[in-house]
Amino acid sequence: MRPDDEERIRRFLAGLSLHTQTLRFFTGVSAPSAALVRALLAADEHREALVATDDRGEIVAHAMSFRGGGYADVEIAVVVADAWQGRGLGTRLVDELLSRAALRGARTVGMDVMGENRRVLRLIRRLWPDAVMRVQSGTVEVTAMIGQPGLFAEQRSGATPLTV
Repeated sequence: MRPDDEERIRRFLAGLSLHTQTLRFFTGVSAPSAALVRALLAADEHREALVATDDRGEIVAHAMSFRGGGYADVEIAVVVADAWQGRGLGTRLVDELLSRAALRGARTVGMDVMGENRRVLRLIRRLWPDAVMRVQSGTVEVTAMIGQPGLFAEQRSGATPLTV
């Protein structure tokens, strides 16, 4: 991510289906606010953001991490454009975020997942069978051990780690 990616992020968010927007942001964001766009671009000693782009340079997936939060060493969030879901992009972005966090000493990962997001909850169970899941008001708070950097993408697809 670069600070000048505001317009690309705005287009990416506006292009997500209402269902995908809701699964990621717990609400629709068809007209993304400037504050949301800035939050997705933010990068500092606590926050990191990564994107995957298509061959035209358009963003097709976004992932971010936050270190120093509440219930885990690093918290993550990911969203993949509808047409690109199921291709392993989200898993590869998560792997890269967790590899970077592990290098900085993080041992646990946390994420909030909507209870209806069965696809992601199944993926979590497959990648982190020992993850702790707590249901709270329609969301699932997930906490898991990070483990070996690079492990998740390799297990899922045999792919090499994402280059950023």
